Amino acid sequence: MDFSFTKKEEEYRRTLRIWLEENLPEGWIEGKRDLPENEEEQAQFLRDWQKKMNDGGWVAIAWPEKYGGQSASVIEEIIYHQEMVRAGAPHLINYIGIHMVGPTLMDIGTEEQREKFIPKILNAEEVWCQGYSEPNAGSDLSALKTSAVKQGDKWIINGQKVWTSYGHLADRCFLLARTSNLEKKHKGITVFLVDMKQPGVEVRPIIQMNGKHDFNEVYFNDAVAYDEEIVGEIDEGWKVMINLMLHERTGIGAQIFTLEKQFSDLVLLTNELKENGQPLIKDPFTRQKMVELYTRCRGVLLTYYRNITTSMKRGYPGAESSMDKLMSSELTKDLFEFAVSIQGHQGVLWKEDALANPFWQLDYLSSFGVTIGGGTSEVQRNTIGERLLGLPKDLR
Repeated sequence: MDFSFTKKEEEYRRTLRIWLEENLPEGWIEGKRDLPENEEEQAQFLRDWQKKMNDGGWVAIAWPEKYGGQSASVIEEIIYHQEMVRAGAPHLINYIGIHMVGPTLMDIGTEEQREKFIPKILNAEEVWCQGYSEPNAGSDLSALKTSAVKQGDKWIINGQKVWTSYGHLADRCFLLARTSNLEKKHKGITVFLVDMKQPGVEVRPIIQMNGKHDFNEVYFNDAVAYDEEIVGEIDEGWKVMINLMLHERTGIGAQIFTLEKQFSDLVLLTNELKENGQPLIKDPFTRQKMVELYTRCRGVLLTYYRNITTSMKRGYPGAESSMDKLMSSELTKDLFEFAVSIQGHQGVLWKEDALANPFWQLDYLSSFGVTIGGGTSEVQRNTIGERLLGLPKDLR
């Protein structure tokens, strides 16, 4: 892969950089980047930010222009992620809608579904969550028990989902439900676009060990969906789910470029912290560990570039994205673990007594979830082994 950018691509970068400088919240460029602490105020802040991004045409750049995107190239997507990370821009609240639901509706949904849902996905008028995992059906989705039974012109949905990101903010859910019990478990599943604001949908928060609230339990008690809210064919939701997961893996670029920024912040931390009057970066063990982390960061980035190149030549994303997900999520956890460990016994403090910025402690605790959400590291290793290396299937 040629690592240099053309004049046209550099002009694309300059245009985005100027737009961000003119539109980011006041003081953001200078480093005043605190989001509102109140959950509702923070959600409204992020909805307003995404709407502004959409008004500027910068929400879903890879989407076709007819659906509100820019038909951006893969290289322009890379530039986009680099610039968003460089500016530390607020994240888009409708991540699942943009990276998963929208592209899947373009591939498999009806024209009516595209017209109804896609504009609201772009401007954050409707935030989406994903109704996949259940208490006994996480990595093995074919074991899901949530049911949808046809009664007249309605589908009656009952069951429980868990680890539902954005569930407490969501207006809609991309829900997998069992619609028949066939011999093969991955058959008999159907995908519904469920209204989360209706009676019969109950969302209970799961508070994480860092005190944040990102995940939820969602209970469906006689909730309702209609035929026009089915994606694909009845009982054939497994194919729809596979399509969505391929799009999910392509959204990994932002995490990889964020890793580079996190490593740079770690360099600053090792210069800031002192031992025996000397910056910690002068300690041989610290230097050795920093070299290891830097080498892994570069390895993740170059592997990502190689996989992107493969996808471009082939014309569609493949199982290589499991390598990107596995390597970046494991490295994220290791990087934050090291950042906390070099703070010694004060590494357990994360409020006013913290030795350094407490985001290192908070994000360390969050990093465990990165290796689980979107497919655990074990699932990614199975995918790599079976689909890339041609190894025999794991015993299940």
